[in-house]
Amino acid sequence: MELLLMLLLPLPIGLFVKNKIVGYLIYVAAHGFAFTFQSTVLLLAWVGGDTSAFGPYPDASAANVWPYGAVNLLIFLVGIGLVALGHRLTARRTAKRQATSGASTATGSVVSSDRSVRSRGA
Repeated sequence: MELLLMLLLPLPIGLFVKNKIVGYLIYVAAHGFAFTFQSTVLLLAWVGGDTSAFGPYPDASAANVWPYGAVNLLIFLVGIGLVALGHRLTARRTAKRQATSGASTATGSVVSSDRSVRSRGA
């Protein structure tokens, strides 16, 4: 569930949310909900007898839990990186548009002033 969320949510957040801090907060809130829900589902399955996540109940050791935490931390950090990447891509695209529109505006004013000089001189 968290992996699916990490693949679908953070890059669009970075691309479409203008404020980087707000984008991070949106992703942290969504990830927090998904992590809590996923952990609860796994915990209930574990208590019910499923040993695929944490080993046998109640004798599971911390060695079974730490990898779960490490993988989820990695997924979270990649998601944060994707929010930052989306924001950076948007900033670059905006800078290119502004540079292009600024160059065309400057060129347009030079051309229009040349035309006015030519019309006065003719």
